[in-house]
Amino acid sequence: PSSTTRTTLFKPPTSTQTPPTSDRKPGQKADGPSATAESSSKGSKKSVKRVVWISIASVLSFIILVIAILLFLPRCFRERQETNWSRRHEIAPDVGSRENRRDNGLLVLPGHDVEKAPPLVRPKEEQQPRRPARTPMPQQEQELNVQNLRAVPKKDTSEINLSRIDIDSMLPPPPPPPPPPPPPPPFSQERVIVKPIPPADNTSMKFPHRPLPLTSVKSYTIASLQQYTNSFSQDNLIGSGMLGTVYRAELPKGKLLAVKKLDRRVSNQQKDDEFLDLVNNIDRIRHANVVELMGYCAEHGQRLLVYEYCSSGTLQDALHSDDEFKQQLSWDTRIRMALGAARGLEYLHEVCEPPIIHRNFKSVNLLLDEELAVHISDCGLAPLVSSGAVSQLSGQLLTTYGYGAPEFESGIYTSQSDVYSFGVVMLELLTGRMSYDRTRSRGEQFLVRWAIPQLHDIDALTRMVDPSLKGKYPLKSLSHFADIISRCVLPEPEYRPQMSEVVQDLIQMIRRESPSRSDEE
Repeated sequence: PSSTTRTTLFKPPTSTQTPPTSDRKPGQKADGPSATAESSSKGSKKSVKRVVWISIASVLSFIILVIAILLFLPRCFRERQETNWSRRHEIAPDVGSRENRRDNGLLVLPGHDVEKAPPLVRPKEEQQPRRPARTPMPQQEQELNVQNLRAVPKKDTSEINLSRIDIDSMLPPPPPPPPPPPPPPPFSQERVIVKPIPPADNTSMKFPHRPLPLTSVKSYTIASLQQYTNSFSQDNLIGSGMLGTVYRAELPKGKLLAVKKLDRRVSNQQKDDEFLDLVNNIDRIRHANVVELMGYCAEHGQRLLVYEYCSSGTLQDALHSDDEFKQQLSWDTRIRMALGAARGLEYLHEVCEPPIIHRNFKSVNLLLDEELAVHISDCGLAPLVSSGAVSQLSGQLLTTYGYGAPEFESGIYTSQSDVYSFGVVMLELLTGRMSYDRTRSRGEQFLVRWAIPQLHDIDALTRMVDPSLKGKYPLKSLSHFADIISRCVLPEPEYRPQMSEVVQDLIQMIRRESPSRSDEE
């Protein structure tokens, strides 16, 4: 047993595999699996390509379908809209007959008749012309039609009304009704009530549409002013100008007034309301060196302004008419006259709001009271001066008489133009000559042209001074006075001083000459 066991244990293993035969090629068993994988990979590639092409074709077909829908969808909507419009136009002519059938409670189908119901009372404008009656049908056929109508579902009235509204809105609007006849003319009794007859004792002019807003201006009647001026007699004539004529008026208590009667061509330029505005604006001017307005009159086409009366006349008369009165005008008095006029212009230009331009500043419009204080007249009358032909006339007069600034010939007039005219008045106070004197030689007729070259020469200046002063003036004061004149009459308006500067210069002159009076100023 042991030998057997040993032989069994050490027996070499036998292989069950058959050795390869000589007719099988070497490596055939190993190459079999690689060939199968290659064939399967080729099939899978073909299937992938097929899927890709199918997906591309489906995407392209989808895009084409979408484009076709987008192109044909608006066309379908347009055709549907045109169909709806055509249907509405076809339904519109038959609206009246359908309304009649609805009002009777039955909708009659074509080819059928219904038992007649009692007619409804409708307005005349809704009644339609009756159609020709149809031939009556047998009783049995009518009953059958009634049963068929009952079987038809009844439409909602709200839907019918909406369709009716849509159809009616598309129909053209009815023609407008004829205009109402004009109202009958009012009776004459109403006119008597609206415009009552004024009392006989009240002759003053009334303004029902626009009452005078300021009560401080007194209204005079034309009859009372005729009485105060003795019917505007020549004995009471004070003077005349381009705006009108001035008369002296004496009131019953002895008070004197100056009545300015405006010329017709001046007063016709303004309406009643505009004249009242002018009166109110003048009344607001309150200054010691401005003539005060005391009242007005506007009756029967006449317009008058009533001012305070200045007993000593005008500065022009004091300088050029009365030699005896001229002797009273000392150098100090002339400086004070210039200061009073300067203060009045300063108030008009720099204190009043809006500023007031005089436009007619000259020595004849400077009035003197008993104390020889200056009062400027015609303030606030610039709207009358600037109206139409009066403006052209005033420009010619100012230029002719030497008061107009050079820019006035171009139609320009500002507050600086008043400053130029003030300088001319100062020249009159200095020399005692008129602004324009045709009796003198050609080189001396216009005061400004003659005087300007001599203002800065002290020797020539002393020869220019008014001989009535007889040399009673300080040379320094004379030089300062001439310097102010030369600045006021400069050709360029922008270089002329403001009136407030002129006032301060004149005050300083008075203080230098009379220190004891400096506290008063």
